[in-house]
Parts: sequence; C-alpha cells; structure tokens
Amino acid sequence: MNYLIGVDVGTTSTKAVLYDEHATVLNKFSQGYSLYRDANGMAEQDPVAMLTAVEQVIHDAAADADLTSGKLLAVSFSSANQSVIMLDKQFKPLSRVITWADTRARAVANQLKRSPEGQQIYAKTGTPIHPMSPLTKIMWLNQAQADKIHQTAYFGDIKSYLFQQFFGTFKVDISIASCTGMMNVNTGDWDEQALAMTKVKKSQLPTIVNGTTQATGLTARAQKAMGIPADTPFIYGAFDGALSNLGVGAIKQNTVAITIGTSAGVRVVTDHPVIDPQQRLFCYAVDNGLWVVGGPLNNGGDVYQWAVEHLVDANAVKNENVDPYTLANHVIEGVPAGAHGLLFHPFLGGERAPLWDANARGSFFGLSQLHTRADMLRAVMEGICMNIATVFQAVRDLVGEPASVTATGGFARAEVWRQMLADVLNCPVNIPNSFESGCLGAITMAMKSLKIVDSLDVVQELIGEVSAYQPQAAAVKVYQNYLPLFQQVEGLLTPAYSTIAKLQQQSTH
Repeated sequence: MNYLIGVDVGTTSTKAVLYDEHATVLNKFSQGYSLYRDANGMAEQDPVAMLTAVEQVIHDAAADADLTSGKLLAVSFSSANQSVIMLDKQFKPLSRVITWADTRARAVANQLKRSPEGQQIYAKTGTPIHPMSPLTKIMWLNQAQADKIHQTAYFGDIKSYLFQQFFGTFKVDISIASCTGMMNVNTGDWDEQALAMTKVKKSQLPTIVNGTTQATGLTARAQKAMGIPADTPFIYGAFDGALSNLGVGAIKQNTVAITIGTSAGVRVVTDHPVIDPQQRLFCYAVDNGLWVVGGPLNNGGDVYQWAVEHLVDANAVKNENVDPYTLANHVIEGVPAGAHGLLFHPFLGGERAPLWDANARGSFFGLSQLHTRADMLRAVMEGICMNIATVFQAVRDLVGEPASVTATGGFARAEVWRQMLADVLNCPVNIPNSFESGCLGAITMAMKSLKIVDSLDVVQELIGEVSAYQPQAAAVKVYQNYLPLFQQVEGLLTPAYSTIAKLQQQSTH
C-alpha cells in the first residue's frame, strides 16, 4: 500500500491524517500547543513548539503506515494564514508567531483604512485592511518593536518557517503570500507599494511558489525527527480556508463553502480575481488560475461555547448526566425560529467580515421579561448564522447566485445547526460526512503535484457521502423578516463600538 499524509497546522493544534493513495482515511493524529494571550490583543504561538508538534504528528502517521512494503508518496500542508515571525540571519526566531487572531495593530489598521493608500493597497492585494493582516502587523511592529525589527533579517509565516527548518530553503506558497496584504493579485509577486509601507525589502521575504510545488531533501535533523525517507516530497499546499473549499468539493463558482469552527468563513472559488468595491470581502489566490473570494468571521463556535457555559443550567447537566452542548442543542430545538423576537449580534471577539472592526462588541436586542435562557441560547445560534448570512449575501452580490452551500466544522455535527443554516441562508446545505476537509484538500494538491490526477476536480469523487438539508418555508419566512432588522441594528450600533471598547479597556487597567 502507498500512503499520503495531510497536515493541518492550526491555531492551537496540528493534525495529521494518514491516507492511502485512493484518499481513504486510515488514521488521524494530533498534537496541541499554547496560544499566548499575555497582553491585550496579543495572540501568539511558540514556533519551536509548533515545529516539534508538526514533526511529531508526521512521525506518528508514518510509524502507523507500513513503509516496509509500501511507500510514503508525499506529505502535503494546510496551515492557518496571516501569521508573522521575525527571523535572524540564521532563520532563528526573534519573535513568537504573531497569529491572525492578534489585534494589536488596531490603531495602524484604522488609520490606514481611512487613507487613500489603504484603498489602493486593498484594490491591488485583495486583502481587507485589518489588524489580522501581516501588512498592518509589520507596520505596527516598526513602531512598537523597533529594536527587534532592526535585528530582523527575514519575515516569514509559520509554513515558510517550517519548510525552512525542514529543507533549508525560504519559500511560501502563493495562497499564503496572497493573504499577507503584500502580494499583488494581478502579478503574483510582492507589491512595491506594500514593501515601501512596511519598510521591508523583497529579499527579506520568502520566494513565492505554486501550491503544488515539491520540496525534497530533508535536513538530517528533520529526517531523524520524522523518521521518514529524506527524499519524501513535501507539497506546499495552501492556507486552511482555501483547502477547506477544495476538500469539500467547492471549487466551482456555483458552490459556496461555509466553515463554522472556533471562527467561521464563507468562501467561493473563482477563475479570476474579484475585488469588492465595498471592501467587505477578501480575494486570495489559491493556485494557478484559481482564486477564493469570501469573508472570515471571528465569531463562530467560540461564541456558542461562551453561551453554553453561561446559559445552560449546570444542575440540569449534572442531574441528567448529559454533555452541556447536547443539552443546549436539545433546548434550542424547543424554541421557535426568531427566538420569540430576540436578536443577538455575536461580536464577542471584534469582527472581520463584514464589519472589519476589531472594536465590535456583542449585544442582545429586543430582550424583555418574557425571554428565557432557552430563547437567549437560540438567539445566539441564530445570530452566528445571521452574521454568516450577511457575508453570504455579499459573496452572492459579487459572484452570483449559488446552486448550493457545502458546510463543515464542529457545528456540522449537530442537526439543529444544519437545518438552521439552510433556513437562514434560504439555500440548500450539504454536509460531507468526513470532517477533515483541510487535510483532504492538501492531499488532493499532492495528488495533482505527483500527477496521480490531472485536475483538482477529482476531489468531487473523494469526499464520500453528504447529508443534504433543504430550507423550510415557515422558518425561511421568519428569518427573512429578522435579517434586515439584524443588519439595521448592526448599522446603528457600529458608531458606538469604539467608545465601548475604550471604556472596557480603561476598566481593565
């Protein structure tokens, strides 16, 4: 038997999935690491801990394969995007990994967003102006950590750092490069204006390569740590969102992919760059001739987790000996669509699309004495779905009416979520029964790189069975009345977000 390993480098853990050459899942492995939030807005990882975790899961997956009679054909990568690491001349980290979730570049982003330069750079790079973007992160670092910047020889992301440690070469795939706010979507190269704004030379950044590019010749240290042949091809792959689209077969313009994990995302693949005149959406390269258009949302399963922790009756959980999420989903099913006239804006962690406002905050609207904790739980879940619907609408406006939505993420395990999403979007929703879409997307790119398949379209045959959900007319009618109000209230509250954020900041000092 021949094998492929798909690796997904995430915010708090790295997963490896072992496949056979027909993309059948044989086993899964995971290693966690810390996300450091030592200061207000900080969200950092230890790059050495991440390197160790990645090497460990590859080692475990390879050890599980029978390489005495079979061969490891390739290891292919998915990773979170928009991270920054400062490296010295020997490519040793001078900083931790500053992740997409780090918002310390807020002031820089707000100033840039209001300037003509911000509009120009968005139009060229397709990356919204926001603290998540490496463009604004590096501009902020120039102000906040000038001493460290002075020592910095190279700027990388987690994947370019990992590959440098594995092979001694400094390269990055086009999709990760495209998410930085520093790559021109029309030329596929680093943008001169972005380089000037960040005071970074092109020679300090990794060389941009296609996602199907292979790296071979593992260093002796990496080869020993992973216990695999040194000539095993490693495929650069793409960022996790793009590969999630690919991994659920959503690689045509008429299929929108939605993920709701800790955070959420709405994405559609196109064959040409599409730039949103209202700057609500991103447009990133996936690989040659493929772009992904959509919006990332900060607030997904983490908001639901917060609601379950605070709104589910702890005594009921104890007495019924049931998982609190199972109980919450059961309670929500007993509340009608619209939660008896209660709306929830789920901006507990600021928001990226569609607001692009790190100061955004959550709120209940319409709360009365008649409302119960069950109504509030339902409103939270509906608020997450309605927020996704506003991004879905923007994608639909720009790219056209989709035939269907394919949805994945932790939420997809609960029936009530699946049906609610179909009802709020008023669109059929398909749920693949296999949840590891990022790793499947990565190994599909590996299969194309190795010429096992001619086209990425083959993923349609690999995803296996899907469950389909049709919108229910009665619920659709309710949500079509509530959605405009959800957006109206959002617009009314937006001017107040910066004030409440300042007051909250003062109250923590």
